[in-house]
Amino acid sequence: MTIGSILKGGFSITSRNFLSLIGAVILYLLTIWIPYLNVGTTIAMLSLPAAMSRGEAMSPTEIFNAKYRENMGNYFLLIVFHSTGILIGYLFGVIPGIVMALSWSLAFLLVADKGLSPTDALTESNRMTNGHKWTMFFAYFVYGILFSILYLIILVVVGLAAEIADILAILGFFFYLIFAAFAGAMSLGMSAQIYRELSND
Repeated sequence: MTIGSILKGGFSITSRNFLSLIGAVILYLLTIWIPYLNVGTTIAMLSLPAAMSRGEAMSPTEIFNAKYRENMGNYFLLIVFHSTGILIGYLFGVIPGIVMALSWSLAFLLVADKGLSPTDALTESNRMTNGHKWTMFFAYFVYGILFSILYLIILVVVGLAAEIADILAILGFFFYLIFAAFAGAMSLGMSAQIYRELSND
């Protein structure tokens, strides 16, 4: 696994699933007020990279699958263990917290994909990411730099377009929204690529 393979694979996965991801986010936001159902859809949103990593055709309605609600107990426990462990890491300085976050970054996917218990998922995620944390860190770092530069360029272009004509400003803003949505989806695509590569190790 390399920085290049994470970025390239993440871009490919995101491009293939972008419209489905947008649909899933819209359905999630429309139904987030419904008690009990919103637990399952939240778990599903956290688990999407697992399905994406297999190259499956993802349906936006997948977030309503009952299997996510059936497993809510394990997810609640995992959230507690995951957030508490990372918080303790940050209390010892920023670097331990980052290391813990990277070590356990695949735990939610392992619960969804492999049906592991919370503690087993954390242990397995730590094992899978062992020796790859720096690669993962720098892949996300490079991704952040690239998209920050593109973001600034788009802001400048949209600003210049707004001075020329209102219609160009509207089109520029629409393009910016698409870019922002893709940038957010790209992080899921990168997670899917990392999970795919480390699952095959």
